[in-house]
Amino acid sequence: MATGREKIMSPDLSAILEGLLETGVKFILVGGLAAVVQGAPVTTMDVDIVHEQSPDNISRLLSFLKSVDAYHRRPDDRIIEPKRSELSEKGHVLLTTRLGPLDVLAFIEEDRAYGELIENTVEVDFRGNIIRVLELKKMIQLKKDSRNPRDIQRLPVLEETLRQLEKA
Repeated sequence: MATGREKIMSPDLSAILEGLLETGVKFILVGGLAAVVQGAPVTTMDVDIVHEQSPDNISRLLSFLKSVDAYHRRPDDRIIEPKRSELSEKGHVLLTTRLGPLDVLAFIEEDRAYGELIENTVEVDFRGNIIRVLELKKMIQLKKDSRNPRDIQRLPVLEETLRQLEKA
């Protein structure tokens, strides 16, 4: 069954961030890319964000998602576009875009949403814009109780990165 969607051969994670910023979406960068921008030597192929769930911000986010042809990542070939209701609920919306994968999360570990996480972020300059990024120390603290094998595998790398940053 043809879907009309082509596979992304090389994700452009910077373009995803740029588009979110240009559209005025309020978000916190979390996950692998948040670790990378703080110096952790890990790889990632997607962008993970926790978004502010205000009606205005969800409208801006939907506008961005439409502009990058976002649709749900699914095991079948069905194309399902994200809906306002999904972005307003307490769940995760895992998307494919023409720029690469984007995971839009209502919360992360311990049910921490945007409002709770904002105090544990650092500001990172990205092409003349400021991105709020979950601080490495908080990321480590949250990952220590994780059962996810990838989190467990990355934890020593994140801890060593933090040690190096604190020594500098």
